[in-house]
Amino acid sequence: MINNNYNSDELGDNHIATSAQNPLRNDAFELSDEKKIELIKADVENILRTLGMDLTDDSIKGTPNRVAKMFVKEIFGGLHPNKKPNSSTFKNNYKYGEMLVEKNITLYSTCEHHLLPIVGRAHVAYISNGTVVGLSKMNRIVDYYAKRPQVQERLTMQIVQELQKVLNTEDVACIIDAKHLCVNSRGIRDIESSTITSEFGGKFKNEQTKREFLDYVKFDTQF
Repeated sequence: MINNNYNSDELGDNHIATSAQNPLRNDAFELSDEKKIELIKADVENILRTLGMDLTDDSIKGTPNRVAKMFVKEIFGGLHPNKKPNSSTFKNNYKYGEMLVEKNITLYSTCEHHLLPIVGRAHVAYISNGTVVGLSKMNRIVDYYAKRPQVQERLTMQIVQELQKVLNTEDVACIIDAKHLCVNSRGIRDIESSTITSEFGGKFKNEQTKREFLDYVKFDTQF
């Protein structure tokens, strides 16, 4: 049980999460994108005005609308299930039975504790169970789940779980190495540190298979 005496900073720093799913209300998609942009624009205006900014200035008067559109259409666009990529699969007719690795997938996400950027790379691998997926679809799955207020641990799990469903196999793995600006640009302000998370399913739990994957992506870390 969460101690109600904690303040919001303590909760955020402790990375308390409730599940592998993003915490969405049941009515999350009842409003249209246009209505959400309208409401968020007003909220951003209020924030800037509270901070003492002059919203009549040419440089900043368009900021509330830009931020609102960015939230809804871009950096949090992955919240909406309608934007989930269609991951077409194909029969593995050439009987390729070894590991397939897509490494160095560029990743941009947003920390849900401070709404600051997470920037890094994802490395994804699977072993075919009779089907394969287009290479770009792996990138799109990473991008879709990244475009939300996120926790890196959850993001890593979601990528693996989605590919397991798409490919009908447990043999999927993902490693993410990313910088969190909530660490790099505020608080401790450690610009050198990054966070590594991993999720290994099926055959990737085997030490030899796991080591092969780590060698492919040049990771020396012991998981």
